[in-house]
Amino acid sequence: MGAYEELLEATIGHLEGQRAAGRRHVAVSPDKLGALFNAPPAAEVVLTNLAPAPVPATGTAPSEDLEALGAKALACIKCPNLVSSRTQVVFGVGNPSADLMFVGEAPGADEDRQGEPFVGAAGQLLTKMLKAMGLVRADVYIANILKCRPDTPGQGTGNRPPTSDEMATCVPWLHEQINFIGPKVLVALGKTAVGGLLDREVPITKFRGTWSKYRGIPLMPTFHPAYLLHNQSLAAKRQVWEDMLAVMERLGMPISEKQHGFFLRSRG
Repeated sequence: MGAYEELLEATIGHLEGQRAAGRRHVAVSPDKLGALFNAPPAAEVVLTNLAPAPVPATGTAPSEDLEALGAKALACIKCPNLVSSRTQVVFGVGNPSADLMFVGEAPGADEDRQGEPFVGAAGQLLTKMLKAMGLVRADVYIANILKCRPDTPGQGTGNRPPTSDEMATCVPWLHEQINFIGPKVLVALGKTAVGGLLDREVPITKFRGTWSKYRGIPLMPTFHPAYLLHNQSLAAKRQVWEDMLAVMERLGMPISEKQHGFFLRSRG
């Protein structure tokens, strides 16, 4: 196969990957487009400059594409009740090319104030979980089903779960986030996150720890960190940790004997 044919095949493969990721429009410079229509001598084609970057099966996109999506989400006014009560939209945070992505329910008061998901007490626990896995927040991507804090009329404090209508309105933002990031594994934190991703009600106590799939991506449902703040038992902590061990194994991460033994009762 000549250099021109290799270039053409690489371009076709790239476009097919973009289509699989849900993209319908791809910007192409006139120079690169001209290179496809005017086959130059093989010696003049430099594949490293003209050939598109390979795209994983799940699809990825440059960080600026994710940033553009975030800018649109920040201006969203589709839910008047949430728009009137929110401080700011909480889009997501982390590595735009992360292999591992965590999805939660909705922003709380701390998240609404700071504009970043999982920064309150539950978020601090999630950060500790990541540290135990040998990761930091910058290694993963974190987002929620809902990008605005659910309003709580008549309440000075507290949170409420999103309604089905709110989730249906907001979850397309998350779908696009996942398309752009292309994670190898998704972790759904809590019943609402699992239901939002799979578009069905699930009993989280029975469903957690069991692999599922979101559009071909392995999905691990587990308890929300807030659950562990209310249930301090070693058994509950061990259940969530076993889910994280399964995630680490799926990603090919090394697991030490110490990590295997977290939250196990001493036999001594």
